[in-house]
Amino acid sequence: MAHYRSAGSIPPKRHTQHRSPDGALYREELMGEEGFSSDSSLLYHVGVPSAITAARRWELPDQATTPNEPLLARHLKLHDLFADGAGRDVVTGRRLVLGNADVRISYVVAAETSPLYRNATGDECVFIESGSGTLETVFGHLDFGPGDYLIVPRATTHRWVLGEDVRAYCIEANSHISPPRRYLSRFGQLLEHAPYCERDLRGPGEPEVRDESDVEVLIKHRGSGPGGLSGTVHVLPRHPFDVVGWDGCLYPYAFNVADFEPITGRVHQPPPVHQVFEGNNFVICNFVPRKVDYHPLAIPVPYYHSNVDSDEVMFYVAGDYEARKGSGIAAGSISLHPGGHSHGPQPSAIEASLGAESFDELAVMVDTFRPLELGEGGTACDDGQYALSWIR
Repeated sequence: MAHYRSAGSIPPKRHTQHRSPDGALYREELMGEEGFSSDSSLLYHVGVPSAITAARRWELPDQATTPNEPLLARHLKLHDLFADGAGRDVVTGRRLVLGNADVRISYVVAAETSPLYRNATGDECVFIESGSGTLETVFGHLDFGPGDYLIVPRATTHRWVLGEDVRAYCIEANSHISPPRRYLSRFGQLLEHAPYCERDLRGPGEPEVRDESDVEVLIKHRGSGPGGLSGTVHVLPRHPFDVVGWDGCLYPYAFNVADFEPITGRVHQPPPVHQVFEGNNFVICNFVPRKVDYHPLAIPVPYYHSNVDSDEVMFYVAGDYEARKGSGIAAGSISLHPGGHSHGPQPSAIEASLGAESFDELAVMVDTFRPLELGEGGTACDDGQYALSWIR
């Protein structure tokens, strides 16, 4: 995110001495993407950011996947995964729903503060379906609530502190996640045609220095486990939240879906107009309440289309999704439409949509450019009937 921010105490010149009031030298750390060739931030630590006193293996939640075979459109009922209620945390309580080599989609209902956590496999985009709390990070803290996307850069040490039970839809990349390139100038500014701008993005508050010792951090990283992932616990001699200041263009931030300005037209607009973020080999879109097509003969629901190059995953958050009437889809549902299978509205939804002036719906869509496989959570909540819904 090439949008410069500065917080706390930093020296006038980078890579120069920065000392505390008692003369101790702060330790400068560069946190950067793509080696030294992309966005980065400089953080100034009280302690040594590399120091650990012990390490052990962390057994990750089940990351195994199975192919979507035979090839089927599927309806996954996420709310069924946590029918016993909350009681977990946002990190260790996630259940893997769908995944491939580029992206993993998990879901969790949480009521507890999470351990300190660092995802070293890629950026995370976590959508808050309901609930509120604070994302505490090494950069500072971000309050969050319903409808917030939280973008957490790879290897950012953070902790989820909940004010109330939270339902979170977690999109984990094996790359970086950013605004679509077509929304940005060549210098990184969001352009006038983009459906949101820098004013809509909330960065972290001032960094906080904590004086604690023997602190554990859970790390998810590339390794030899299922999905090419492994877990490690590092024990640190002091709390990782020891940053007195930082500046740069790489940091966690929040964006609320209510600040997305929908793009509409006389006839039905294709899904790219709903795009909000992108990663390597996948995009994230959101469908928000909006006025719909205003040509006198317009058909407001989507036309049938074949996902020749991608799998389409739609997470239904709220409202009444017009194209899926009669298929059992409701809040908390995922529809998976795999590449190679034509899909579109339920037959009865086409006539029912004629003359509509607006849609009251909220959904988050992930399109991937490699096939998705089912995680244990996806297998557990598949209704087994959705592929037959177009003949009813």
